Amino acid sequence: MDTKKLRQKILDLAIRGKLVPQDPNDEPASVLLERIKAEKERLIKEGKIKKSKKSAKTSDTPHYENVPFEIPNSWVWTTLGSVCNFENGFAFSSDDYKQTGVPLIRISNISDNTIDLNGCVFIQKEIDDRFVVEKGDLLIALSGATTGKMGVYSTDKVAYLNQRVGNLRIIDTSVLCHEYRNIFINSRTEAILKLAYGGAQPNISGSVICSFSFPLPPLAEQLRIATEVNHWFALIDQIEQGKADLQETIKQTKSKILDLAIHGKLVPQDPNDEPAIELLKRINLDYTPCDNGHYPQLPDSWCVAPMQTLCSLNDGEKQKNIERINLDVKYLRGERDAKMLSAGKFIAANSLLILVDGENSGEVFRTPIEGYQGSTFKQLTINSHVNTDYVLQVINLHRKILRENKIGSAIPHLNKKLFKAIEVPIPPYSEQKRIVKAVNLTFKQLDAITESL
Repeated sequence: MDTKKLRQKILDLAIRGKLVPQDPNDEPASVLLERIKAEKERLIKEGKIKKSKKSAKTSDTPHYENVPFEIPNSWVWTTLGSVCNFENGFAFSSDDYKQTGVPLIRISNISDNTIDLNGCVFIQKEIDDRFVVEKGDLLIALSGATTGKMGVYSTDKVAYLNQRVGNLRIIDTSVLCHEYRNIFINSRTEAILKLAYGGAQPNISGSVICSFSFPLPPLAEQLRIATEVNHWFALIDQIEQGKADLQETIKQTKSKILDLAIHGKLVPQDPNDEPAIELLKRINLDYTPCDNGHYPQLPDSWCVAPMQTLCSLNDGEKQKNIERINLDVKYLRGERDAKMLSAGKFIAANSLLILVDGENSGEVFRTPIEGYQGSTFKQLTINSHVNTDYVLQVINLHRKILRENKIGSAIPHLNKKLFKAIEVPIPPYSEQKRIVKAVNLTFKQLDAITESL
């Protein structure tokens, strides 16, 4: 289930008058609109808000032929700027920033549709009331990489508004409630972002936001809409939490399956299989099985050997004057197109590369084509006498340990000593193949469940 699309559908139904029924006893929105026009004129005369730059001939009510969609008879089309006042923040200097005083809301304080005052700077001088933020104000980032980011100020604490942050404040809450305004804005997020990022530099003006056609319902219906939206969003929150819980369960299940696999408990043993000790002797004639206390109950046909017995970390053969693709981590993850190099360490197609630098050290990639080894990799070579996919499953099971035990301060590196010392339970080769098949089948089923969420 795509819960994001479901939320958007609920918002769309809400602003079209299709989420809750209309009540003929509600005061019509046309009356509310006349009331808010009078309130707006009063505030302009008192100097509390600025007069709109629109021509006096321009109507606040869009012509019916130009409106985006039909609305109920008790509703009325207007513009967002006719029911809300938009104010840009004040251009404070960094010299104004203090350790105490009135908190200053900057773009960095807008997070997840809320305003987070943690880590904010403070202002000690007094400024015009137009730049004072009130509870219920909707703040919008107007420029920069996070243009369009929004948050509602939900506390009673006095705060100031910084430049590049806009404040969309309701003119009269007896005409328009905060919740319905927020519902409308959230329903138009994509449109706002499209306008903001349509030019060379991402930015959006208050006049553009205020020009949005706005479907105004009766106040009583606004409140019913807000209640219904909150009800549906609470249910979706439960669905998303259940989805997250299931994803975590699937992750833990995969880990448990791998754990069962390397303890000889995932597939049955076959007495006709050649014992693992014979396999290890082919790798090293003088091999002596380890006595490992972590695996006291392995099947009799199994052995335990350190990872360094089964594989090695090395570099590809150095080459120059030959153009090949740079097999770096971003290319292998599909995060960017191929970058060509004229020299490097040659890696054949279908080879294994293991990350040895960075936060994800220990992650293994299989090369889709030949190329040059990325600088953060080592080539992982697994002995041909053991099943490659079985060894990879063992490495995958130990990824958490490898991540938590990286070495180095500036750039974390794979702890190669720890990696080489990993004790690998080794079943007979035929059983390795059965284990790989069983794991792959189960993981495929679990992945199908994950994709259906």
